[in-house]
Amino acid sequence: MDAVTYKEPAPILDKENPFESMMERFDVAAELLELERGVYEYLKTPVKQVTVSIPIQMDNGEIEVFEGYRIIHNDALGPSKGGIRYAPDLTVDEIKALAAWMTWKCAIANIPFGGAKGGVKCDPTRLTPVELEKITRRFTANMLDVFGPDKDIPAPDMNTNEQIMAWIMDTYSMHVRRTENAVVTGKPLIIGGSLGRREATGRGVMVATLAAMARKGISPKQSKCAVQGFGNVGSVSAKLLSDQGIRVIAVSDVSGGYYNKDGIDLAKAMDWGQKHRTLEGSGIGDSITNEDVLELEVDVLVPAAKEDQITAKNAGKIKAKIIVEGANGPTTAKADPILDANGVLVVPDILANSGGVTVSYFEWVQDRQGYFWTLDRVNRRLERMMHDAFNNVFHTAEKYNVSMRLGAYVLAIDKVAKTLKVRGIYA
Repeated sequence: MDAVTYKEPAPILDKENPFESMMERFDVAAELLELERGVYEYLKTPVKQVTVSIPIQMDNGEIEVFEGYRIIHNDALGPSKGGIRYAPDLTVDEIKALAAWMTWKCAIANIPFGGAKGGVKCDPTRLTPVELEKITRRFTANMLDVFGPDKDIPAPDMNTNEQIMAWIMDTYSMHVRRTENAVVTGKPLIIGGSLGRREATGRGVMVATLAAMARKGISPKQSKCAVQGFGNVGSVSAKLLSDQGIRVIAVSDVSGGYYNKDGIDLAKAMDWGQKHRTLEGSGIGDSITNEDVLELEVDVLVPAAKEDQITAKNAGKIKAKIIVEGANGPTTAKADPILDANGVLVVPDILANSGGVTVSYFEWVQDRQGYFWTLDRVNRRLERMMHDAFNNVFHTAEKYNVSMRLGAYVLAIDKVAKTLKVRGIYA
């Protein structure tokens, strides 16, 4: 088949929109690979989009109706995999972008999953535990035809946790009349969770950071780092990077940034954050803004907060030599060329934070086998797979003379496209 030139790619109306931002990178990678038009259309389009209403009786007796979503972007490589997030500002475009990123992430990590994402439009801070459980169980019941250990496997994401995964597992199990712990990952250990899962994304960020520093010839013990976001990913990344000798001079959360030129006391920060759910009042450093954290003079910057933190407006002010994206989509498409021009090595999200889905895969494998691994085995296998993924992306970027982000997209899209061609189109 002849390749096509993409005169009319998917419309990019708003570069700050996460789905359109993802599509801009996708289009460039598709041209580099000279994808046939049909394959291009297939890979940019989600295979399934499900919207459900979730009526529940609130604690005050009133009925409220919430909206839930599950978008399966692609399942050519295997069952779809992706988190469930609860947020009041959830949008379909956000979920579509996150589902597509999961497809590319799984392909890069070389695990047999496709990509999906889902969520419920709600404000969990305004819900009681009983209301959260009702929403979760009704959402799961409405998704019974979607979820399944061989079909679509959810996991925790923003504002969801092990307990919510346990409710999903239990609800699904009640309906299928058997305990099916492989239907979700990120569960408590007692019901089939994996050792190392909670720290996996942060550990993957650490492995990717060290690999990037080695390529740049930067010694960890003489380097400085700033971490934006101090949730699970940010805090674990900061601690593990510090353990490698990197001086973490700034961290931040929703209350703002905290700077200490001699290094943040991370044990104190993590302890305070667990007790108070914020770093405010911790005394770990001088107060600065979240924006200041991004623009500090450091060797490594880890954006581990939300999407669209590094944009065309502030990309030129970034002084870090390396950016390792702990969050999904922290850098907009408009910011990419600015960072490239300034010689910043960006380890993209679909590589840098793939430790979480890698250990989720390990959890699924252990659940299916009914045999569970030691923490050392989990971590060793994670680090090996992260190193392999980093090297594959780096070599692809060199081969096509592009950034690591585009190298990651090219590698992932090429693998999924080749799989699609081998499987063929059922009609």
